[in-house]
Amino acid sequence: MDNNRILVVDDEPDLTQVSTLALEYHGFKVDSFNDPQEALSKYRPGLYDLVILDIKMPKMDGFELYQEIKKKDSNANVCFLTASEQYYEEFRKKDYLALDRNLFIRKPIENEELVKQIKKMIKR
Repeated sequence: MDNNRILVVDDEPDLTQVSTLALEYHGFKVDSFNDPQEALSKYRPGLYDLVILDIKMPKMDGFELYQEIKKKDSNANVCFLTASEQYYEEFRKKDYLALDRNLFIRKPIENEELVKQIKKMIKR
C-alpha cells in the first residue's frame, strides 16, 4: 500500500471510528468527519485518493456533499456508503446517470471487505 489517503464522512461516530481503525491498520491514511459541513470546509482538492460518503446524514446528505466536493475538485474519486438500494436509484434520478452501481458500498460491511472494495475503487 502506498499510504493512500482516504476521507470518510459518516454521521455515526462509531462507524467512522471503526472504519478509520480498520483502514489505518491496512496502511491507509484516514481523515474522518461526523459532520458533512465540517468535512466540506476542511476538504482540500487533490489530497484524497478516495472520498467515502454516507448518504443519509442530517444537515447535508451525501449527494449534496458530493456536489459540493465536485465543485471544489472535479477530479475527486468518490464512493457512497448505503444501507439501502433505494438510495442508488434516487441518486441516479438526480442527474447522475453516468455513475455506476460499483460506486456504492453497502453497509453493514465487514472490515476486510471494505478494504478490498476501497482498493478496487482507488485503482480505477
